[in-house]
Amino acid sequence: MADQQPLNADEILDVVDENDQVVGQAPRGETYARRMRTRSAFVLVRDAEDRIFVHRRTPRKLVFPAHYDMFVGGVVGAGETYDQAALREAEEELGVQGLAQPEPLFKFLYETDEHSWWSAVYQVRCTLPVAPQESEIDWSAFLTEEELGRRLDEWPWTPDGMAAYRQVLARREAGEF
Repeated sequence: MADQQPLNADEILDVVDENDQVVGQAPRGETYARRMRTRSAFVLVRDAEDRIFVHRRTPRKLVFPAHYDMFVGGVVGAGETYDQAALREAEEELGVQGLAQPEPLFKFLYETDEHSWWSAVYQVRCTLPVAPQESEIDWSAFLTEEELGRRLDEWPWTPDGMAAYRQVLARREAGEF
């Protein structure tokens, strides 16, 4: 039987203030348990046909286990930049090497009663064959925006991913990109 412990609870993260300035470091599990503000990178991945990579997170994830997400990405490690984390996380989760550097779109502060993190949102085109990371992803597919839109009310989505996706749609409609 596979180890059922949550993934990466001991990974060290930068803790940041309301202005996204580093004020300390702590293990990931502690930052979540104590609602310490950290950093995260979200990457919207499109294939050559302009479909969006959608996946379901494994049940072993520390945050939002077994939820669907339209972004790959994750926490920014201690001392890592958003850009570095975006590329690292995208390549890891997609199971590819040689991906182009994701294009930054915007940053926003995601805050709820349980969580707080500065979130940098990116986009990238991936024409490489993907082999999603099994320790992180249970299921995946490239969906058209219409297919994704139909599933938004049907599937349990990561709340932070939904917040970021709503901003992508609103900013695109406003002509920002």
